[in-house]
Amino acid sequence: MDFEYTDKVKELQARVSAFMEENVYPGEETMYAQIGEGNRWEAPALMEEWKAKARAAGLWNLWQPKGHGGTLTNLEYAPLCEIMGRSPFAPEAFNCSAPDTGNMEVLLRYGTEAQKKQWLEPLLAGRIRSCFAMTEPAVASSDATNIEARIVRDGDHYVINGRKWWSSGAPDPRCRIFIFMGKTDPDNPDRHRQQSMILVPADTPGVTIEKVLPVFGYDDAPHGHAQVRFENVRVPASNMLLGEGRGFEIAQGRLGPGRIHHCMRLIGLAERALEKMCKRTMSRVAFGKPVSEQTVTQERIAQSRILIEQARLLTLKVAWMMDKVGNKVAKAEIAMIKVAAPNMACEVIDWAIQAHGGGGVTDDFRLAHAYANARLLRLADGPDEVHRNQIARIELKKHAHR
Repeated sequence: MDFEYTDKVKELQARVSAFMEENVYPGEETMYAQIGEGNRWEAPALMEEWKAKARAAGLWNLWQPKGHGGTLTNLEYAPLCEIMGRSPFAPEAFNCSAPDTGNMEVLLRYGTEAQKKQWLEPLLAGRIRSCFAMTEPAVASSDATNIEARIVRDGDHYVINGRKWWSSGAPDPRCRIFIFMGKTDPDNPDRHRQQSMILVPADTPGVTIEKVLPVFGYDDAPHGHAQVRFENVRVPASNMLLGEGRGFEIAQGRLGPGRIHHCMRLIGLAERALEKMCKRTMSRVAFGKPVSEQTVTQERIAQSRILIEQARLLTLKVAWMMDKVGNKVAKAEIAMIKVAAPNMACEVIDWAIQAHGGGGVTDDFRLAHAYANARLLRLADGPDEVHRNQIARIELKKHAHR
């Protein structure tokens, strides 16, 4: 395995880093201020400025997979996604944010030409945003076969009923399209052929945002996460993705890249937390010497570096495997990094919070927000327990006949 960054990647790293230094880092507090002014659920003007600059600089849709309109492999994209992950705002500036990248990948791989024209093109252009509606409040959605939402054929339409939550991006006024997962054939003996995915325009009658779901008090406006009710929602039959009973197949194709992108971003988030920890402890004096000279601080800094490097190497290995052998063969490694990276980030950010003392739990250093995002990712796209169970089953299977 060769994880050496190519000259092309190094050049893109330099350009993405320069964009961050020139625009994102110095503009973060302005972004927070713009979000806090007036209606929190309106897109801040600064974001649109960044998007225009990133597009003009050729730093747009870097996530797009090679062979599907893009030029980068998963391995090549990893260090770029990591840099974007250092700021909560940066991924959107490059049109590389969740859930849009995953939804665009679904449309790229499984959408009809008409679906691509109507929804993929404006998403690729950054003119609209999207939502992925799978998780439900009434059932344990870590087992997606539990979902109860219904998609029922009625002539040339489908009628959709159900309640979804943790529908990321649904409160955003720019959200124009939902990818909705529900059951079309609940009696199918194959539990993985009961579900389908269908496109639901956000302005369809019967789609109601019931409430915004904050994460440790952060509403993540203007993006956010919502509980959404779908009540007798009628959409054309042509909105079905790939065909009835193909929902799990689409989900597996979507969630592999989505999971590793989260991990790439978390490494950048942890790197920035470690930087803040080092700077803060070097500038603060306690008990007659800088906090950075306290042994406990040095141990935490050292362990943070070890954990970040381990997670980065495993992420690069997973990306390499996805490129070489495909997501299905790499499923164990994808599950491993989905457990390892969020836990690593939570640990590093928690130590950074502790090093900042009382300031760490305020919004002065943005570490509390970073921790909220990292902690959520121990649940999003499957909780740790589900991934660990999958890893264990794969490991046990190796020894079943020995």
